[in-house]
Amino acid sequence: MSKFHVAERFISINGEARRAGELAVFIRFAGCNLRCNYCDTKWALEKSAPSEIMSEEEIYAYIKETGVKNVTLTGGEPLWQENIERLLMLLGKDKELRIEIETDGAIDIEPFLSIEGNISFTLDYKCPGSGMEKAMVLSNYEKVRKEDTVKFVVSDRADLDKMKEVIERYDLLDKCKVYVSAVFNRIDPVDIVNYMIENRLNDVRLQLQIHKFIWDPDKKGV
Repeated sequence: MSKFHVAERFISINGEARRAGELAVFIRFAGCNLRCNYCDTKWALEKSAPSEIMSEEEIYAYIKETGVKNVTLTGGEPLWQENIERLLMLLGKDKELRIEIETDGAIDIEPFLSIEGNISFTLDYKCPGSGMEKAMVLSNYEKVRKEDTVKFVVSDRADLDKMKEVIERYDLLDKCKVYVSAVFNRIDPVDIVNYMIENRLNDVRLQLQIHKFIWDPDKKGV
């Protein structure tokens, strides 16, 4: 039996990616391998962050008790958790669940792609404005599948230019869904729209973080 450091567990709406606006049950793990300068969950970056210790069976039982089908594993960084594959295998056996793994692009997703179940990745590409681009595992963007999503969180035009470069280099629009999101209060979303128009970025989707408009941007548990 594995033990996971769960910093938060709650029901809310998905604020980003394919199921934005839909109910989801969130499992937020403590501990992250990156230190993005715009991180909005800095309190959960350390593995020593306040958390409850839960086994994979306890996490699964909690998810089933909620009656919510969308499951978002986030952090911190979920793929950085020891024995996370055991949790994924357990959740993947339940065909009623739709499992989304929010991962930061700095861990190889290859070992997890063969796990059976309705499991998808929302894979970040950390643009230069994050301060963490050097940590990206570039082979990840060759391996994404049609059920996966690549998300670019941008701070400025330089980040938008990098996004365009990465999309084209890895033919992402032919492989998966692609989203672009603004770093909150760092870039005006209209600048992103104008860039999309200027560069005819067909099939790229602009997305704002819905939860930050519904609740206080710093509020936990949403």
